[in-house]
Amino acid sequence: MPGFNATLSRMKILVVEDEERVAHFIQKGLKEEGHAVDVSYDGEDGEFLAEVNDYDLILLDLMLPKKNGIAVCRELRASGDATPVLMLTARDSIEDKVRGLDAGADDYLAKPFAFEELLARVRALLRRQSESKSPVLKLLDLELDPISRRVSRTDKAIRLTTKEYALLEYLLRNQGKVLSRTLIGEHVWDMNFDPESNVIDVYVSHLRSKIDKGFEPPLLHTLRGQGYLLSDESPPA
Repeated sequence: MPGFNATLSRMKILVVEDEERVAHFIQKGLKEEGHAVDVSYDGEDGEFLAEVNDYDLILLDLMLPKKNGIAVCRELRASGDATPVLMLTARDSIEDKVRGLDAGADDYLAKPFAFEELLARVRALLRRQSESKSPVLKLLDLELDPISRRVSRTDKAIRLTTKEYALLEYLLRNQGKVLSRTLIGEHVWDMNFDPESNVIDVYVSHLRSKIDKGFEPPLLHTLRGQGYLLSDESPPA
């Protein structure tokens, strides 16, 4: 889709890595690719974040303080969490790979690794995750295809930036629900997003001008003091 350069739509990723230098390196690189990234430095905190937040992918180090990656992955799977997990470790033995995969990891990458290889594996897992979701998101004549990344209304192509696309995808996946600024900020940006910032208002305004201007009925609504709503019905005044 013209105007959208990311290989995949923006995703929310959790990095659980106790080496701060490595964690920050991964976080910086993934953010430059357009993803929202949260970081945790131990197994217990990482597992907690995975349980209370909705992530599209987890990068999980094997050797972690408080609780190792094998135990974290196993407990997430036991709880029914099917979020793709890419296991990271300095160990490269067959036994460790088998342990990680048997615990429920989807892929395995040994350190040290080239960032390009990490990105390739991340893209593969996210693509698999994206393809497992509804192929086309629709609301009346507004359509978003997560595979081709094409957005249109009345079959007219709409050009979106990376963040506008991520915002629209999140709204479409939650259409009919009032989404607070905090929820939008944490999903489309990351958990450190400042809810007092006016960035969300700016992006909502830009998105509204693209998906609603010149079309009927308006779909993107602002509920003062509550948040935003994507719906084909106008909310009560």
